[in-house]
Amino acid sequence: MSMQTADPSALGFDADRLARIDRHFAQYVDDGRLPGWQVVVNRGGETVHASTYGRRDVEADIGWSDDTVVRMYSMTKPITSVAAMMLYEEGAFELKDPVSKFIPSFGESRVYRSGNHMKPVTEGLAEEMKIWHLLTHTSGLTYGFHHQHVTDAIYRARGFEWGAPDGIDLAETCDRWAAMPLAFQPGAEWNYSVSTDVLGRVVEVASGMALDEFFEQRIFQPLKMTETGFAPTDEQRDRFARLYSPNPANGRAVISPLEAAAGARMFLSGGGGLVGTAADYVRFTRFLLNKGELDGVRLLGTRTVDYMTQNHLPGGVDLEAYGRPLFAETQFDGVGFGLGFSVSLDPVANKVLGSPGEYAWGGAASTAFWCDPVEDISVVFLTQLLPSSTHPIRTQLKQLVYQALVD
Repeated sequence: MSMQTADPSALGFDADRLARIDRHFAQYVDDGRLPGWQVVVNRGGETVHASTYGRRDVEADIGWSDDTVVRMYSMTKPITSVAAMMLYEEGAFELKDPVSKFIPSFGESRVYRSGNHMKPVTEGLAEEMKIWHLLTHTSGLTYGFHHQHVTDAIYRARGFEWGAPDGIDLAETCDRWAAMPLAFQPGAEWNYSVSTDVLGRVVEVASGMALDEFFEQRIFQPLKMTETGFAPTDEQRDRFARLYSPNPANGRAVISPLEAAAGARMFLSGGGGLVGTAADYVRFTRFLLNKGELDGVRLLGTRTVDYMTQNHLPGGVDLEAYGRPLFAETQFDGVGFGLGFSVSLDPVANKVLGSPGEYAWGGAASTAFWCDPVEDISVVFLTQLLPSSTHPIRTQLKQLVYQALVD
């Protein structure tokens, strides 16, 4: 997809107001908080605003270009969720099926009750973990990097802080997670977790294909997402952005200690393993806004996309009421969760300009996207700063995009 922009005024945007996005986020680069960034605003299938600023490699003074390749991290999750729902549409599973039907080790899971990470006291499952628990992050699984619960410390102690120990594949990774205690009984709470990685393994077992093969054959080739995969290709290496983190002393972006760990690995992470470009992810957002179809190619039925982008949290509550706090800066008032996406329920409660029904997610390196079916808008923002909680980029981006709408 070309980054050439359509006439914003023909699609309800004020070009001068759109320029505020660039001015605002240029400040992040000019004062050293971000290395560089890219933003694409799309409406009705047309790109109304696309810009880059700063550098993908500060040390080598290489500018951020339209075709810069980044680590998508958790923006992988919606793609894995789409893969799973494609199989759901073929009758491969029901949402209420136990995960153990595909990964038997999860039938033996235990749930944390008390004790420390060296000697946890556990209890048995009240009910088995189900596929819908994976899609909604209500499985009881966690992440080692949360630093909020004893189960997080158990993950870290076994080598699961960012990713998995070297040399183990997705099947072995899932078996190891199944052997660690869950943070709570499946369905009892929302906790951001490795659920989508486990879902990726369900995709493998249900389809009989490795996750990278399924993505390539069933999603990337049909949608012409030619720049997306689990590791940069040889040709992409020169376009691959470096990974940064804030210097605790002054907040300036410096090379992240995790940069070296972001190479090709055996473990195909459906929760965070993909790299790609803005143009590719814009195609994915258009496929979603078109309700499962792009350029005459249909991967999901219209009703399936509608179903995925509704709030699936029990009782229709928001994440603030049902979830464990993810990061202090994350605003989850008025935001629910669907099958692989956050879902806006009430922008007034969220205190950020937007539309009810928007669905979205972001990645650990401060990348973000959202789709707004009310306004037929999708926005993709790429940078490479870990962690995503460093700056309120996503909320600021939303207010700057919506203030530019004047139709």
